[in-house]
Amino acid sequence: MNLRLLLLSAIVCLLCGGIEHAQAFSQQSDQETALTVSHLLDYIGVDYAGAVEEGKIRNPDEYSEMREFSMQARSVLAEMPANAERLALLGDADLLVRRIEAKAPANEIASTANALRWAVIRAYKIQMTPQRTPDMRLGATLYAARCTVCHGPDGKGDGPAGQSLDPAPSNFQDIMRMQQRSAYGLYSTITLGVAGSGMASFKQLSEDERWALAFAVANFSVDIKAQEKGAALWTSGKHARELATLDNVATLSAHEVRDRFGDDGLALFAYLRANPSVLETAKPAPLQFAAAMLANSVDAYRKGAGAEATQLAIQAYLEGFELVESSLQSVDANLMVRTERAMMDYRSLLQAGAPVDQVERQAATVQEMLQQARTKLDGVQLSPTTAFVSALIILLREGTESLLVVAAILAFLARAGRKEARRWVHAGWIAALVLGGVTWITSNYLIEISGANREITEGVTALLAAGMLLYVGYWLHSKSHSAAWQKFIGDKVSKALSTSTMWTLALISFLAVYREAFETVLFYQALATQAGTESHGALLGGVLLAVLLLIVLAWVIRRAAIRLPIGLFFSASGVVLLILAVIFTGQGIAALQEAGKVAIHSVTFISIPMLGIYPTLQTLVAQVIALLLSALELWWVARAGRQAARREHRTGEVKIVEA
Repeated sequence: MNLRLLLLSAIVCLLCGGIEHAQAFSQQSDQETALTVSHLLDYIGVDYAGAVEEGKIRNPDEYSEMREFSMQARSVLAEMPANAERLALLGDADLLVRRIEAKAPANEIASTANALRWAVIRAYKIQMTPQRTPDMRLGATLYAARCTVCHGPDGKGDGPAGQSLDPAPSNFQDIMRMQQRSAYGLYSTITLGVAGSGMASFKQLSEDERWALAFAVANFSVDIKAQEKGAALWTSGKHARELATLDNVATLSAHEVRDRFGDDGLALFAYLRANPSVLETAKPAPLQFAAAMLANSVDAYRKGAGAEATQLAIQAYLEGFELVESSLQSVDANLMVRTERAMMDYRSLLQAGAPVDQVERQAATVQEMLQQARTKLDGVQLSPTTAFVSALIILLREGTESLLVVAAILAFLARAGRKEARRWVHAGWIAALVLGGVTWITSNYLIEISGANREITEGVTALLAAGMLLYVGYWLHSKSHSAAWQKFIGDKVSKALSTSTMWTLALISFLAVYREAFETVLFYQALATQAGTESHGALLGGVLLAVLLLIVLAWVIRRAAIRLPIGLFFSASGVVLLILAVIFTGQGIAALQEAGKVAIHSVTFISIPMLGIYPTLQTLVAQVIALLLSALELWWVARAGRQAARREHRTGEVKIVEA
């Protein structure tokens, strides 16, 4: 049974994430091709200035290469899969080719090539950020072993093998050139190489090794004094917090940082690119992260990148604000609800393509609310009482629905006389807890599982559970009249339940618990940070009391189920499961909305997350459909019950007449 249980867990994980992983696999070759285009455009933006000056060819070989690169980028784009952005990308690529032919100024070519490069990255969703923080020691070791022979020990392009190369190896000490290159640009060069030069592809290295090497190369031209200034800014905390993300450090060039964050930002950038590990050990607090992602979202929207702006807004909520919702609710529930609604309205504006000034006003409103929340939470630790109550509420909120499902199934097995089948149900919820813990550990220490993927998993699992509960609720309710129950007893209780039935019960138990398991741990992790060490005992006490209350609730449900008449038990259990199906439906759609997979249309309505009720058109419509299905099932069962009763009555009359 253990092997089957593991297979069951794997199947559910595949159901939740299989579609997304299959899509990622099918897009891998497209992303690699798009990476080539991005790489060519990066070189054009950086090296064109060495080919043309004041409308005249400065270096014929370099100019010929720029023409070739631009036409090659345009040709590769033409062969890329069609999507909504490709026609505009081809138009911009044609413009770049014409401007290079016309020997346009270097700043114009750099601007055009850079804009097209970012557009390609967004259109084909190129992965631009390391999965893990680059290892600077590994980067230095790889450079010494692989690069010094051409580029020299100090990166000046004067290695012994580089003397005979034409063109000569890049000089990483060329400050003007290197300030135009991002670590990501260097990573793509290391990955793809440079055609027509001595720079070969190092794709045989792992992704982590290529990123480590890219960061090592990026630091050759860094000013030591700037790094020292950046270190002081980082230590004092007086810096642009929205800059301090691995995404920014990997994808921005020094020029872009200076334009956006000024000289202090540039100094901080120099320090962080040389010491990326500090970003891991000092991740921004959830509310700071939310504010930073929101600012980046607005910036992306101003540039016309609506899809990127939406994704950043999703990150701001899922990986920022959502993690402190429980803590904020304990301190100011009204502010929590208003902030959540404001962030939802902001995303709705992005998806609707609203004017920039309207988006900026809504973003400013959200930023003000985030600052209010920070004022209430930052600098003060939650009191032991607040930590206790918060911990209690989190587990009761997340666990009650799952408990009702599992308890109803166990009660059914008890009434059916099949107590030995309970191990399947127990195996289901225990596997869910174990897999939830493994998922959380994996997301924190091994690979990055984004908040969006977390919500997709919860949303898909909730909808699967809702569908199964609609069926099981109907089935239980259909046994509520005596004839159906007696037939069930004769068919099932006299022999063991079938293997397929056992698997169904185990799967329902698994789905009901797994959808909340590892997210609950994330909430407790954020709560522990807010509570501080002095309140950790109170937090643990809240968890233990919640567990005790859930155990008591399970016992009460079981005892009540045993005492209820058979018909009433099946009828009540069926109705409870149908109600839970409606709740799961609303919660599943809401989770997919938070992940950006379902559109959001806000309406004026109450919000009761415990019941899956949210003020959006999509969640309400889905719940209405689930309610109608439940009502139809109840009507159908009642109709069948009346017909069965009439048949029993007629049979009884016949027996009396015969007697």
